[in-house]
Amino acid sequence: MAVDYIVIVLYLAGMLAMGWWGMRRAKSKSDFLVAGRRLGPAMYSGTMAAVVLGGASTIGGVGLGYQYGLSGAWMVFTIGLGILALSLFFSARIARLKVYTVSEMLDLRYGGSAGMISGIVMWAYTLMLVVTSTIAYATIFDVLFDVPRWLAIVIGGAIVVAYSTLGGMWSITITDMVQFVVKTIGVLLILLPVAVVKAGGFSEMKAALPTSYFDPLGIGGETIFTYVLIYTFGMLIGQDIWQRVFTARNDKVARWGGTVSGVYCLLYAIGGAVIGTAAKVIYPQGLGQADEAFAQIVKDELPVGVRGLVLAAALAAVMSTSSGALIACATVANNDIWKRLRGVRPDAAPEAEHDEVKGNRMFILGLGVVAIITSIILNNVVEALTVAYNLLVAGLLVPILGGLIWKRGTGTGALASVVVGGLSVIGLMMSFGILANEPVYYGLSASLVVYVVVSLATRPTDAAVLAHWRERLAGRGAPESEPAAADPVAAATR
Repeated sequence: MAVDYIVIVLYLAGMLAMGWWGMRRAKSKSDFLVAGRRLGPAMYSGTMAAVVLGGASTIGGVGLGYQYGLSGAWMVFTIGLGILALSLFFSARIARLKVYTVSEMLDLRYGGSAGMISGIVMWAYTLMLVVTSTIAYATIFDVLFDVPRWLAIVIGGAIVVAYSTLGGMWSITITDMVQFVVKTIGVLLILLPVAVVKAGGFSEMKAALPTSYFDPLGIGGETIFTYVLIYTFGMLIGQDIWQRVFTARNDKVARWGGTVSGVYCLLYAIGGAVIGTAAKVIYPQGLGQADEAFAQIVKDELPVGVRGLVLAAALAAVMSTSSGALIACATVANNDIWKRLRGVRPDAAPEAEHDEVKGNRMFILGLGVVAIITSIILNNVVEALTVAYNLLVAGLLVPILGGLIWKRGTGTGALASVVVGGLSVIGLMMSFGILANEPVYYGLSASLVVYVVVSLATRPTDAAVLAHWRERLAGRGAPESEPAAADPVAAATR
C-alpha cells in the first residue's frame, strides 16, 4: 500500500497548494465568492460536473448498481437531467443577474420580502450537504489508512476547509478542475473497464444475474419519480449550483458549458451503475452493505498505484461537493442572514473589498469547523440529507421558478409559499416518516397552491420592481462591473 499512500498524500498536498495559490488571486468579493465571474467553457464545464458528482454519486451510484443493476443509474441520471434543464432554460438569465445568492434573486424579483426566510432554508440545506459530504471521508480513509471514523472526518474535512478558506471560489475552481480530471480517469477510464473485464464481460454478466438487473425501470417507477422531484428540481434551485452558474464569463458559457456538464453526468451515471452491476457478479455472496461495493472492488481488483489513483478519484468526488457546499453555506450565512440581521442590504457595496473577503473567509472557517463537529456526532446521514432536500424543494422550488416564469407572482405569495411549503414538509415528515415519499409530494403541492392563490389575491408586484428585474435579466443595471481577465492565468480560464 506504500505506493497508494504516496499517490494520496501527493494529491492532498496538491489540494492545499492550490488553496494557497487561490489566496493570491482572491482580492475582492467577486473573486472570492464567484471566481471573478471569469470562467470560460472548459473550466466551467469541469467544475460544474465536479460539484454535482460527489460521494453519493460515486460511491452511492456504484452501490445502487450493485443493488439494482443498470436501473441504479437513475439517481445520478436525474442529477444530470437537472443540470441540463438548468443550463438550457434558466442559466443564461441567472448569470445575467450578477447576484451572489438565490435569496438576492428573490429580493430582486419580489421587492425584498422573502429573502431572510429563504436564506435560512437555503443555509440549512447547504450545511447538511457539507455534513453528509464530510462524513463520506470516513469510508475512503478507512480503506486507505484504517483510521478511526472521527479522525478520517477531521483529516478530510480539515483539508477542504483549509483550501476553501484560503482562496474561496478560485481555490475551489482549480481544485475542482483537477478533481474532475482525476475522477474521469480513475472511475470512467480505469475502474469501469477493469470491473467489466473482471466480471467476464457483458455476456457473462447477463448470464450470471437476474433479468431485473438489466431492466431500465427495475428500481421502480415511484423511486424514479421521487429522484426526479428531489434531485432534478433540486439542481434547479440549490445555492451550491447557482453559485457555479455565477462564475461563468457570460450567459453563453453558462448555457452551453452547463449542457456539456449535464451530458457528462448522464454518462457518469451509467458508468457507476455498470461498475456496481459488475461488482454483483464478482461478489455473488453479497457484501455487508451495497455502498461497500466501490471500495471493495478497488481494494481487490486494482494493482498497486492504480488503486491509489482510483481512491483519489473517490476522494476528489467527495471533496468537490463538500467544498462547493461549504462556500455556498458561508455565502448564504454572511450575505443573506448575518447582513440582514445587521440591517445591511445584501447587494450593498462593501466599505472595503479586503474586509469583505476577510468576513467571508471567517464564515467559511467557522462553518467548516461546525460541519466537521456535526459530522462526527451525526449517525443517520440519509435522514439528514433527506430533510435538507425536502425543505429545499418544498420550500423554495415554487417561488424561485415562479419568479422566473410567471409575471403575476408576488412577494406575499412567495413568502407564503416558502412558509407553508417548509412547515408542511416538516409536519408531514413527522407524520409519515423522514424517508417517506409523501412529505415532499404534498409539501410541494401545498407550496404551489398557496403561491398561486395568494399571488392572485394580492396586489401585483410594483411596476418599478419588475422594471428593474427585467433590466437585470437583460444584463443591464447590475451593481458591479466585473473587470475583464488581463493576466495570463486569468486568460487561461477563457
